[in-house]
Amino acid sequence: MKIGELARESGANPRLLRYYEEQGLLRSERSGGGHRRYPENAVAVVRNIRTLLAAGLPTAVIREVLPCIEGPGPDIHPCVLSYLQEQLGDLDTRISALQGARTSLASLIEATQRTHAA
Repeated sequence: MKIGELARESGANPRLLRYYEEQGLLRSERSGGGHRRYPENAVAVVRNIRTLLAAGLPTAVIREVLPCIEGPGPDIHPCVLSYLQEQLGDLDTRISALQGARTSLASLIEATQRTHAA
């Protein structure tokens, strides 16, 4: 399948598909004319990549997890469960840090407004 076909069927634009290739998430072969040719399962692979990105996983993590996805699911093999749980813990830590930063910033804004309102 050519890049235009994959873009139409997966809903991802060609530039994004090339980016996925650069990141090692998607594979293609080159035709004699240098055009990218994708395997039949490429649509499912792209959909799985997008699902994992939507879950907040960076491309480096997706590269590690993607070989463990079975089917168009994504149905992830249990062998990566602990790895995904670790990623979830990291995400929770970042959320907590952002919430703390937000609280501090809101307090700073409130104190500044009180000072200038008086």
